[in-house]
Formats: sequence, C-alpha cells, structure tokens
Amino acid sequence: MSMRLTDQFTFNRQLFLRHRVRTLLLLLAVAIGVASVILLTSLGEGARGYVDREFSALGNRILAVLPGRKETTGGGPPIYGAVPRDLTLEDANALATIPGVLAVAPIVAGTTTVAYSNRSREVITLGSTDAFFAVRQLDVGAGRVLSPRSRSEPLAVCVLGVKVKRELFGSSRALGEWVRVGDRRMRVIGVLEERGESLGLDMRDMLLIPVRTAEQLFDSPSLFRILLDIAPSADSDKIEQKILTVIRKRHDGEEDVTVISQDSMLAAFDSILVTLTLAIAAIASISLLVAGILIMNISLISVSQRRKEIGLLKAIGASSRQIKQLFIGESLLLMSMGSAAGITFAFSLILIFARLWPSFPLQPPVWAVPAALLVAFGTGLVFSIMPAKQAAALDPVLALRGLQP
Repeated sequence: MSMRLTDQFTFNRQLFLRHRVRTLLLLLAVAIGVASVILLTSLGEGARGYVDREFSALGNRILAVLPGRKETTGGGPPIYGAVPRDLTLEDANALATIPGVLAVAPIVAGTTTVAYSNRSREVITLGSTDAFFAVRQLDVGAGRVLSPRSRSEPLAVCVLGVKVKRELFGSSRALGEWVRVGDRRMRVIGVLEERGESLGLDMRDMLLIPVRTAEQLFDSPSLFRILLDIAPSADSDKIEQKILTVIRKRHDGEEDVTVISQDSMLAAFDSILVTLTLAIAAIASISLLVAGILIMNISLISVSQRRKEIGLLKAIGASSRQIKQLFIGESLLLMSMGSAAGITFAFSLILIFARLWPSFPLQPPVWAVPAALLVAFGTGLVFSIMPAKQAAALDPVLALRGLQP
C-alpha cells in the first residue's frame, strides 16, 4: 500500500478532530513553550537596547574618573569611604588641559533636604558646573542652566528636576523663587526638561547646584567623580594614559584613580546581557521539552487505544515504516500548529507592550524564532520515535483483536 503525504495529512487531521480536547491541550503546551522562548529572549534583547540607548544619552564619548584604584581595593572603584587621595576640583581643571578633551564636569554628590514654603523632601544633590549639562546632554525646559561662574564661585542658585519642582511648587511658577537647601537659601534659575532615568539616576528627581556651593554645603573638597567628554576623533586609550599621567604628577607619583570608558562599560553590560539572554532562552526551552514529553506520553496511550486501527492499516498493506511516519508526522504537525500559535501570540504581546511602554525596546533577537522552532521540532521528533516504534512493532492479527502481544 502506498501512502502519499496528503493521505497522511488527511489521516492526522481526522484524528485531531476526533480528539479535540487532547489536541487543543497539546497545541497549548507547545504554543506556551515557543512563546516563552520568544518573549523571554525579547526581554533580554530589549534590556540590551535600553542600556545602549541610555549610554548614548550620556554624550558622544564619555570617560569617568573615580577616586581609588581598582587593583588596590580588590573590587570595583569605591563610592564611599577612604581612598588613597581625594579627587579635587584642581584635578579636574588639570584634566581639562589634555588635548582631545572637549569638556570636564566635576561632580560632588550628596543628599540634602530641599524646602519651599511648608513643603520639603530629601533629594540627591549634585554639585557641578555648566559643563555637566553638555557632557550629560541635559537641557532645561524652563529658565537657564548653571553659568560659567559656577566653576569657581559658590553661587546661591540651583536647577530643579521636574519631579522635585512638581512636589515643591505644584503647578506654580518656580523660576526666581527661593528654596532652602540644607542650611542655605538658593534661587531657582532653571527646571530640567522632562527626562526619565539614565543608568539608574533619575534626573527628574535631582537638584543641581554649583560645585563650589556643594563643597561648602557638604563640607567636603572631595569629588564624587569627574566626567570627561572626549572628541569623536580622539584615541580614548591614549587619553586614558594621559589622564593617569596627570594624576600621577598631582598625587605624588600615585596612580590612585580608576578610569572607566563608556565603551568598556557598554561592552561589559552587553556581555552580561547576552549571557543572560542565552540563559533565559535555555530555561524557556525546558517548557518545550515538557511539551515533548507530554506528546510522547499521550502518543503511547494513543497506541494502546488505536490498536485495532493500526492492525487494520497493517492488514491492508501498510508497512512498519509507514506506521512510523504516521505517528512522527502527527507529532511534527502538532509542533507546527503549536509553534505557529505561539509565534502569533508572542508577537501580539510584543506589539501590545510596545504601545503601552514605548520607552523599553522589547524585541526578539534574530535567532529567537529559529531557535524556538528548532527546539520544538527537535523535541517533537525525538519524543515521537518511541510511540512510533511501538506502533510499528504491533502484530496485525493481535492488534485487530485488541490483544497485547
């Protein structure tokens, strides 16, 4: 007996219609597995895109100089605590003379209370200069940024993040008003434009003041870090070496700072997120393995339930190979329909997510769909072999009588 591909398809379609509930449950299991792979890898790829965009928002090419040397601390650069020597504003001014450095933004960081009228709240306060706005590509939605005088004078002025402005002033005008920052009074000269988080720092919820003012407010001449914007054509490695040379001259021969480039930070994040994406893809693939095991178990049950049917096929001339093809084809057809449903469901959710949260670029990597299909069809093929062999091995006479061999 010859059996064409269309005959196998018709046979399996009739089988699915006779067992609708079983078929739907199997399709659901496969669809969930495929959708899980696509959605979870989309989260990992979306995180990569988000981090890349946040780094791009920092400026063209950024170098960060932090106090403390990584090798001497045995870990990452220290944020708080004692370091061999403090970074100072004079260090920042010296770094500004390096060829290829477009702008230098010294930063003093701390937390203080900001109050207006009967409203007050604790906010992260950054002391810097007018260069900070250029380096971080910040602009004001109202008023003006810090003036060049902020580099050398403790001016009693501040720029508010939009969230701080709303909580202190509501819908009232903030420009020109006086606020109390710690034990000082400062005039509001600007309000930052609406902007979300950038690498964990929510600029909407911050206060910016002149660096000399911050030194007095926090009673500390030490800088939190120094940001340098370098020219697009400059060699960042050479500039890093020049930075270390300048610091050694100023710090009695000690190379007690850590220089972090924007590219190295992005590469580190990218490596971590790629590994994370592959890991969650492997975890999501487990659901497809579970679906494959489910198909195998149900197929084994199906063999015992369809003994007479298999015996009849063998009696009219169907070979063992054709019986195997029927069961393997049934499994692969289930995987095909379930995969199509899973892909449709996953991309529908991605489109909905993109409309609701456009700031997070959720998108699957190019390999996600092929990988999900490869795992789905691979598990479908592997786990259908045992039921197919068992069905092909049935004795036609005993099978027709519904007896065990």
